[in-house]
Amino acid sequence: MKRTGMAGFFAPLIWGVSLLLAGAGIWLQPAVAQTPTPSAEQLEIFNSMDADQQQTIMQSLGLGSGNTASDQTMGGSNTAFGNTRNDTATSRNTNRTGTNRTGIALQPRILTLQADETVLVDIDFARETTAVVPASNGQPAQVLTVPAPARDAPLTEAQKQQLGTLIDLVRSKNPYKLGLGGTLQLPGFLPMPLAGLTIEQATSRVAADPAFRDLKIKLTHLPIEKPGAAGLKPYGYDLFDEAPSTFAPVTDVPVPADYAVGPGDQLSVQLYGSTNRTSKLVVGRDGRISFPELGPISVGGKSFSAVQSEIESRVSQQMIGVRASVSMGETRAIRVFVLGEAKLPGSYTVSGLSTMTTALFVSGGVKPIGSLRHIQLKRQGTLVRTLDLYDLLMQGDTSNDAKLMPGDVIFIPTVGSTVAVEGEVRRPAIYELKGNQTTDDAVTLAGGLTADADTRKVSLTRIDGQRQRVVMEVNLNASANARTTLRNGDALTIARVPPSLDSGITVDGHVYAPRSVAWREGLHLTDVISSVDDLKPNADIHYLLIRRELQPDRRVAVLSADLSNALAARGGVADITLQARDRITVFDFETDRARVIKPILDELRLQSQAARPTEVVRVSGRIKVPGEYPLEPGMRLSDLLRAGGSLQDSAFASSAELTRYVEKDGKRATELLNVDLAAIARGDINADITLQSADFLNIKELPQWSEREAVTLSGEVKFPGTYQIQRGETLRSVIARAGGLTDLAFTEGSVFTREDLKVREQQQLDLLASRMQSDLASLALQGAQANQANTAQSLSVGQSLLAQLESSRAVGRLVIDLDQVLVAQLGSEKDLILRDGDMLTIPRQRQEVTVIGEVQTTTSHLYQRDLSRSDYIAQSGGVTRKADDGQIYVVRANGGVVANGSNRWFRNGVDMKPGDTIVVPLDTERMPALPLWQAVTQIIYNVAIAAAAVNSF
Repeated sequence: MKRTGMAGFFAPLIWGVSLLLAGAGIWLQPAVAQTPTPSAEQLEIFNSMDADQQQTIMQSLGLGSGNTASDQTMGGSNTAFGNTRNDTATSRNTNRTGTNRTGIALQPRILTLQADETVLVDIDFARETTAVVPASNGQPAQVLTVPAPARDAPLTEAQKQQLGTLIDLVRSKNPYKLGLGGTLQLPGFLPMPLAGLTIEQATSRVAADPAFRDLKIKLTHLPIEKPGAAGLKPYGYDLFDEAPSTFAPVTDVPVPADYAVGPGDQLSVQLYGSTNRTSKLVVGRDGRISFPELGPISVGGKSFSAVQSEIESRVSQQMIGVRASVSMGETRAIRVFVLGEAKLPGSYTVSGLSTMTTALFVSGGVKPIGSLRHIQLKRQGTLVRTLDLYDLLMQGDTSNDAKLMPGDVIFIPTVGSTVAVEGEVRRPAIYELKGNQTTDDAVTLAGGLTADADTRKVSLTRIDGQRQRVVMEVNLNASANARTTLRNGDALTIARVPPSLDSGITVDGHVYAPRSVAWREGLHLTDVISSVDDLKPNADIHYLLIRRELQPDRRVAVLSADLSNALAARGGVADITLQARDRITVFDFETDRARVIKPILDELRLQSQAARPTEVVRVSGRIKVPGEYPLEPGMRLSDLLRAGGSLQDSAFASSAELTRYVEKDGKRATELLNVDLAAIARGDINADITLQSADFLNIKELPQWSEREAVTLSGEVKFPGTYQIQRGETLRSVIARAGGLTDLAFTEGSVFTREDLKVREQQQLDLLASRMQSDLASLALQGAQANQANTAQSLSVGQSLLAQLESSRAVGRLVIDLDQVLVAQLGSEKDLILRDGDMLTIPRQRQEVTVIGEVQTTTSHLYQRDLSRSDYIAQSGGVTRKADDGQIYVVRANGGVVANGSNRWFRNGVDMKPGDTIVVPLDTERMPALPLWQAVTQIIYNVAIAAAAVNSF
């Protein structure tokens, strides 16, 4: 778009911008005729533009050429655009929301890709889409594959294989680093320039390349921090990153005594005595003020204190009875130049009280290639002052921040020699050198050393005269004459002291206060842990693990200690003498010890050799804390038992079995050793075998040991409750212990449940639900292909059954004939052997018959001896249309099932009993049902009946 066309299109918008600026105290004279106020949409478009586009529009109005005709003033402040800017409206377009040089709000700048940045490339085949053609005219539904929009036809297998190899190659090289020119180089493709693009634009740019027409690609920006000196930033330049978005005129600060009064300054003279008034006197271009009673007074170029003394003296001498008080009113606006490596070089109108730093902020600060230490103030071609911003940033020294005069030039030269300081300093960065500075000066610039700095390990990387990168050792403690002088591009690295504790003991684990203790010669365990009160409750005081590093190769060794024996005999053999770097860990009996022991075992495995196998032993079985433990020097079986927390109550304390690997005829063989635990407990040293690497101790269980088992009797027994049972005890025996049954006991309706049956039944229900879900999916697909009209009805019924099946929970009921159990002989096959958790519930006498399923009304009826099954169904309103009257069955009160079979006589001749439940199932043959549906309906009914029987007590 041409500039004139842009101006014509945005004429209403530009006029609205002029009105906005006028409301802020800045008046513009646009070069176009007045037009109606722009709409909100046009203003939003203007605000979304970058600074260059907005400047183009402004220049089309004559506001960007530096024309003084547009320099209208308000309150004594000049306004200019283009190369001349004003400190009341100037700001920089930063990465945060702010205002630009015209005072108009800007959106945050979007980050773009640059050289040396890292991207992640996600690449795959372009997705093919599928379309479903519905069935019509007797034709079944079809699924068609539609190629990606970029192709005319689907890829062949050879093309897919070739592209697949290329995709794997591109993925294997992730992530990618952009080249010096911001180019992305993917294997198998030409370089693509991406510098200056956002990550979204870069993705679109790569995807638009014809080479990627069969591929789908996505770029992700990885803002990886560069390690070492490459990741350091130049010091001090971020001072201008958070500069104020506007600079208000300086009107409310004291005027220094040495301020040079000049044209445009305003003096406020207050007369008091015989005459009382206040006059505002403006210094003219000739440097004089016109005092009404005294005439012209020359004040230009004089200091404010001298002008103050002169006016007050002349008033007191020439005006009888009158005295004067002189103060500074509004100061003049001066024009200065900021040139060189400024972010926005040009001329600026600033307050007469402004200093060099004020002009730097107005101009946006210093470019990264500009110097912070040699900023020059030039006046009429002569160097007046050199500003070192490091003095301001590091010491707060503003002595060289000189006041500006009209026509002054602030010149920012390019940066001088630099040095990178990284590592253990308080302020790692790249610093600019000034003169011949040494490594000590660089450390001072970086804020000094941290507490972890190792002054013995300081290196200096530089490029020597042969253009080779070399590393030099630096001694920061050297004398002044021996200190290394820095060169441009040097990189100083200060290493960190290793974090290991060189002369101390660490105590952690199940203690109140994990801590480090100073080590000394002859330090014992009881000197570090002086009492069991230092440990938390439930601590294992018989096994404390000590990790030790052996010199000179720092090989890891492990010791254990019995704190109880050590406290009983302080300084004795059990009170281990500690060494520097020992780490003591205290265990408890609840927390898994593997979390602490496994890293130590891994260290032992890594340092193992053929001549020195892995020093690990293992204990399992009936011990409190089974697992692997480090093999200690001279470790015996008693030490391993102590590490495992001692034997459990169920342990067979007489003997155990030790498995050991031995070498026979050049092969590895297994040897079994019998261990006399009783002798070890008595202190027999001969029975206490010394352990070897990979030994495995198995503690056996006491024969016929088991936890206490109990069963529960409830309902119509004389003494209901929970009874402890012996191994192999039967149901008849426990009922006899409970006093037998009451007179109202309904033995035919007894409910016996068992926990392991409940678990197995629930597993079968879950498996059946999974199979039914798969069959429903198959039925839906078959129905869609065959276009069957009743498929939807079948799926609805199937989903309902599946929901009921998934919500059903197994009861674990075992059908028993309690009458036969009570008269059976003890120990016979009809006398049920009990298990832990069994429950027997005996209800009272029942007088009802229940009818459920596909009947008009699900209800219960009073039992009558002369009524048949059909009579009870008739009393429930009869069967529904969905009922399968040929599969009706009866569930007895004890859980047994009486089915119809194919006997027509049996269909109405079922002998009904109190407590029976008549089940009228669903007719699954009227629809294209699944093979499981009939079985599922019966299972759901039976589970519901069993659950109702259990929950009715």
